[in-house]
Amino acid sequence: METKILDANLDENIEICAEIIKSGGLVGVPTETVYGLGANALCSDAVVKIFTAKGRQPDNPLIVHIAAPSDVGIIVKDIPAVFYTLSEAFWPGSLTLIMKKCDTVPDSVTAGLDTVAVRMPEHPAMLNLIKKSATPIAAPSANLSGKPSPTKAEHVKRDLYGKIQYVLDGGNCRVGVESTVVDISGDIPQILRPGGVTYEELAGVLDIVEIYNAADDLAVDAPRSPGMKYRHYAPKAQVIAVVGSPEKTAKHIRQRFEKFGKGPKSSEKSKKIAALMFDDFAAENQSIVTFGAYADHNAQASGLFDSLRKLDNMNAEVIYAQVPDEKGLGFAVANRILKAATTVEKL
Repeated sequence: METKILDANLDENIEICAEIIKSGGLVGVPTETVYGLGANALCSDAVVKIFTAKGRQPDNPLIVHIAAPSDVGIIVKDIPAVFYTLSEAFWPGSLTLIMKKCDTVPDSVTAGLDTVAVRMPEHPAMLNLIKKSATPIAAPSANLSGKPSPTKAEHVKRDLYGKIQYVLDGGNCRVGVESTVVDISGDIPQILRPGGVTYEELAGVLDIVEIYNAADDLAVDAPRSPGMKYRHYAPKAQVIAVVGSPEKTAKHIRQRFEKFGKGPKSSEKSKKIAALMFDDFAAENQSIVTFGAYADHNAQASGLFDSLRKLDNMNAEVIYAQVPDEKGLGFAVANRILKAATTVEKL
């Protein structure tokens, strides 16, 4: 099967992809966070195809996308009062809410849990596709499981070529990291995965919100949200996350280059290394990819996954990555880098 990219601005292309969703097929879809791999969320056979195409673990639940807050009743029962507060404040947008599911939602979507993750995306092409498909759409990131998430249509085509027929090209993803996931099925809202909506923004509309302890992710038997338990967002190379002030982490990485980084023609005793660094702390080096200034978390988020893919293409053995502070959107960016890392060096 040849995988083709279609312009998401053309209504006829939305119609083509809606027919595929209705017939139980898969489509690469744009959102403001990352590109998704979409299927009819109410058709178990269609949902299973997502897991097969991505190589995704079956105990890793999916997010269901809807076109309007009023559609939540199709898939959720016992809607909590806090849902209305959060959906009014942040939908459409990069916030996913976990609530008790209806029986209409297949267990394949929720990994057998009694809760379902729901989001109303902001991207107009995705909203149009949901409406024309006349069904909620389950859509995890449209990459091979564990690899950097796609933020361009070309990323999807490269990862899933031959596995899907079409990718709707809605341009580069504006946010660039996945949605924030908040569990509101219990008494206290709990952030399970940081994302495009920040803790500070949530705290501005909620009396109380907790942050799940990400250090416990790998010990989770039944993850309640995507982004928990499994290593994610990782290039092929070993990723070493370097945590500390930008001055210290930049100096540390430069020292690593001096000790090990001899480039493609290095001796067997040397390592071919590369680095992910802030614009304002990177040195002139063809093995360094930048992803925004230290203080610009928005740029870091929108550029992170594309930068990781560029590093992947360098065939480095080791990638050193500067980690931003965890204020605002930096929390989500740091989370993704730490999830990709095999080693964390704290300075």
